[in-house]
Amino acid sequence: MTTMIEVKGVAHTFGKEQVLKDIHLSVQKGEIFGLLGPSGAGKTTLVKMIVGILEADQGEIFVDGEKVPSLELMKSIGYMAQSDALYHELSANENLHFFGTIYGLRKQERVQAIDKVLRIVDLTEHVNKEVQKYSGGMKRRLSLAASLMHDPKLLILDEPTVGIDPVLRQSIWDELYKLKNAGMTIVVTTHVMDEAEKCDRLAMLRDGYVIACDTPEKLKVSQGVSTIEKAFLAYGGREQ
Repeated sequence: MTTMIEVKGVAHTFGKEQVLKDIHLSVQKGEIFGLLGPSGAGKTTLVKMIVGILEADQGEIFVDGEKVPSLELMKSIGYMAQSDALYHELSANENLHFFGTIYGLRKQERVQAIDKVLRIVDLTEHVNKEVQKYSGGMKRRLSLAASLMHDPKLLILDEPTVGIDPVLRQSIWDELYKLKNAGMTIVVTTHVMDEAEKCDRLAMLRDGYVIACDTPEKLKVSQGVSTIEKAFLAYGGREQ
């Protein structure tokens, strides 16, 4: 496998708080890579740096061999933030046309992309409904659809299933597997242990450090435990 993301010695500080400390990571093309850790571990800060929204105080990040930040590179990255960046007074169709315009898609390309992404997230029947009438789970699915509009080679999802029911969460993961099988590289942040098990590889973050990184199975075996939660605690993930 070839490398999609290379994080080299990245550190970042907000005010007096150092949120990332000497992070080294590599993500391979075509894998689902998880960032597991509690709130405040630095997951969101790290993915924002990979996307190019934030710039590291120290270290370097490369995506597909190109140094971040890069405006050109951002066109090939799909990003779904924790908060839904949707226009609630507009319909799903109008929202997706807007995002397609931002990505530089022509009208016919937008129409085709909207049809494709709505089928992926199972919202085709609700295409003309105003987003303010959507449930929380529907909004999350629409946000995922928006991040897929330009068929990105790298998809970064920050807590994509937070606040949604287990059935819908599983359906979203089913779609992520399909995207991965089609060749897309996916990075997912989560604090949900059973969700972390679904990743090909996993980096555990605690207080701004990567405390362990491997496949979920190897992380469990190396600590002689049966769950990712126990492995996380064994590696040093307990509250200080």
